[in-house]
Amino acid sequence: MYSQALKARCKLEPLVYLLCAAIISAGRNENRAMLKVGITGLGFMGWIHWLAYQKIEDVQVVAVCEADTKKLTGDWTSIQGNFGPPGEQVDLSNIATYSDMDEMLAQEELDYVDICLPPGLHCPFTVKAAQAGVNVFTEKPLALQLGDCQTMVDACAKSGSLLMVGHVLPFFKEYAYVLEVVRSGKFGKITGGYFKRVISEPTWLPHFFDPDRIGGPMLDLHVHDAHLIRLLFGMPTQVTSHGRMRGEVVEYCSSLFGFGDNQSGCVVSSSSGVIPQQGRPFTHGFEIHLERATLHYEFGAFTDTGEAFPLKILTEDGEVLRPELPEGDEVDSFAAELKEVARAVSAGVVSDILGGDLAMDAIRICQMETDSVRTGKTVTA
Repeated sequence: MYSQALKARCKLEPLVYLLCAAIISAGRNENRAMLKVGITGLGFMGWIHWLAYQKIEDVQVVAVCEADTKKLTGDWTSIQGNFGPPGEQVDLSNIATYSDMDEMLAQEELDYVDICLPPGLHCPFTVKAAQAGVNVFTEKPLALQLGDCQTMVDACAKSGSLLMVGHVLPFFKEYAYVLEVVRSGKFGKITGGYFKRVISEPTWLPHFFDPDRIGGPMLDLHVHDAHLIRLLFGMPTQVTSHGRMRGEVVEYCSSLFGFGDNQSGCVVSSSSGVIPQQGRPFTHGFEIHLERATLHYEFGAFTDTGEAFPLKILTEDGEVLRPELPEGDEVDSFAAELKEVARAVSAGVVSDILGGDLAMDAIRICQMETDSVRTGKTVTA
């Protein structure tokens, strides 16, 4: 906004003044640094990221890379997912298109590459970008194996490239509020929590239980809560999990996390996985305990309707507070996440929410849970 003093100095009529202010503002925006990004992988997540970038100033998609040549013509109508709009015809007339990422990295001057490929491809494509000296933002999970995670972290550290991972959950409005409250200390220290994330079997998604392609519900679903637990409580020192296996991956489990002497009073647990009944395709929620309040939220998507227990704060004096949260949809959450990526890239510093080390710890937590279910024993870090 422009001050009344400026208006008085210019001695302009209001309409002319507003036009003058708009021209000045446009000039400032034109001079602002524009980050250039290349999206690799035009599946469902690539589409959601594309939509999110349309909501962000100062970030421009200048290139896309995709093996499906039909999508390189702008025909994204085959894209479908479990939220957001279906794919559409997209105008790529001003976007460089590539079927090979090496060529894109060689031809384009990118501030970062946005990798939306299947998890099993995150490692080799991250290494390619790092070797080209380009910053990396890759969808979650970081990788399916801890060894690949370490390779990615090491490659980016060696080249000086930033590595960030698309753990979008802390940018959903209820979870963003939790992170803000916990970090502020408004209600005292965090003392524990319970986290739930359950889906019906995704019969529409091939290879869901393949440990080398998607990794099952542990690495596709529960990794969100594992990352959040790591953010809120630190790295667990021990995990005890009970559950069902399907082949080499966990189908469903409940876990109890321990945090050593520094947080020995913390009681943290989770339930996550797949149920066979198709009537409830998705549910997630939490109950988080602080010294002077409890935060509660739950949402369930049923085949007939969605039902929610909105976010509530239960105070020590018996009040039930219902904080106002911003309006928006799922794509807005991804836009908030990508704004954080842009902020970090512009500052040259890894985000304290999306950093590769945190994402690797989330994979490590999932591995501890899997080992505990498999062996029937408590697993220590």
